[in-house]
Amino acid sequence: MEQLNARSMLDAATSAAAPVEKPFVERRRRLSPAALAIVNQKVARAYSPIVITGFVRVADFVLLSLVGTVLYFGYVTPQTGFRWEYLAAICAVAAAAVICFQAADMYQVQLFRGQLRQMTRMISSWSFVFLLFIGISFFARLGSEVSRLWLAAFFSLGLAALAAERLALRTLVRTWAREGRLDRRTIIVGSDRNGEELVEALKVQEDSDIHVLGVFDDRNDSRALDTCAGAPKLGKVDDIVEFARRTRVDLVLFALPISAETRILEMLKKLWVLPVDIRLSAHTNKLRFRPRSYSYLGEVPTLDVFEAPITDWDLVMKWLFDRIVGGLALLAALPVMALVALAVKLDSPGPVLFRQKRFGFNNERIDVYKFRSMYHHQADPTASKVVTKNDPRVTRVGRFIRKTSLDELPQLFNVVFSGNLSLVGPRPHAVQGKLQSRLFDDAVDGYFARHRVKPGITGWAQINGWRGEIDNEEKIQKRVEFDLYYIENWSVLFDLYILLKTPISLLTKNENAY
Repeated sequence: MEQLNARSMLDAATSAAAPVEKPFVERRRRLSPAALAIVNQKVARAYSPIVITGFVRVADFVLLSLVGTVLYFGYVTPQTGFRWEYLAAICAVAAAAVICFQAADMYQVQLFRGQLRQMTRMISSWSFVFLLFIGISFFARLGSEVSRLWLAAFFSLGLAALAAERLALRTLVRTWAREGRLDRRTIIVGSDRNGEELVEALKVQEDSDIHVLGVFDDRNDSRALDTCAGAPKLGKVDDIVEFARRTRVDLVLFALPISAETRILEMLKKLWVLPVDIRLSAHTNKLRFRPRSYSYLGEVPTLDVFEAPITDWDLVMKWLFDRIVGGLALLAALPVMALVALAVKLDSPGPVLFRQKRFGFNNERIDVYKFRSMYHHQADPTASKVVTKNDPRVTRVGRFIRKTSLDELPQLFNVVFSGNLSLVGPRPHAVQGKLQSRLFDDAVDGYFARHRVKPGITGWAQINGWRGEIDNEEKIQKRVEFDLYYIENWSVLFDLYILLKTPISLLTKNENAY
């Protein structure tokens, strides 16, 4: 309810006598009918198997610790009084169980879907843990001090609790599988015989999470097949970027031989801007490396080329960082935002907030909120004209809040409520942002690679002075250069450093902000 109220307040603050936005024309490649059919399908958000198995490990430890503790306080404590050694033993047993489950390869999403295999492994592993515990107690001469009834109840009820948990997990994982949340949506580059063999090798694997959407190939001669083992040809390599921006793609897999390095490099120059994993299949290559050089899709060996940035637990950590720190920052900024809103309202007529279309993650168009800094009748929602020094469109209050970046504070609502912005990341540029008469992606090669992660309110480029007006090629190139450095070197501590450095940079490196 609070989220809905906040959004409605934002809409109300930006809608009063708002000027009509000029529609912008998106430059999109025309996709084939087969590709459009996939694009038009409803696709669920993917869940990370690594994160799922991590939560299951924690759940196992907590569940077993809880069972042992409840039995201890319910049976042992009334008879012998409290002894902390029991609690230490309970935690040790729970931790040992998780380690044994890991050694038995029980923490696999594919295994969660089944029933018999995980139950037999669980029973044998849980029994081994208790035999180990009994053995240690015997050699440490602690057998007489441990309640045998408690130990038997812990074993039986712990096993029952684990079985119930796995049954619930099995139902949940199967539901996610039906919804496509566990699929790795994959496209194959190369629709020749190698591509057909690769698709066949991926399809014959049991419990595979690979979902081949189709193949792409530039060739139109006899070597290029219309379908590869049932996977349709969706278009040319140049169509992959547009296709991946309009539907969820998790993996791009090259079926080309390593010897075709020139073709592969040409394609990689086009595809590296996407937030997806890119691998080179090695299933047909005669040149073999050491097994550790490969990563495997089931039994299919692949060579990693590019990895999607900030995934799995990194993504969870960044999400928590944004929500917790962003929420605290929003609460702290509310009094300042109220004063700025009052100043904007008193300075010139019109709404307090300004809503603008900007580039988000993977080139999505998002609405970003700002305090209005221009005269209402001269607003430029598409940013088709760059704000320059002493720009007559900017109000008196607008000059101050733009110089100090106070106009960006409403974007905390984007971080906390909408989730389409992060606290730290590449700054989201307006969709019609230009360098002279050229759009930014025309001016800088690899410009869209900065959209491989969620954009942020502040960023590495901004605290290094690359903010404000972009009036020459060096400024946009430097922004992209610093943004790509941030993406490749991200960490929570790096985000924290950028946040702490931001106020200082606003005071010392604001010569281009007006």
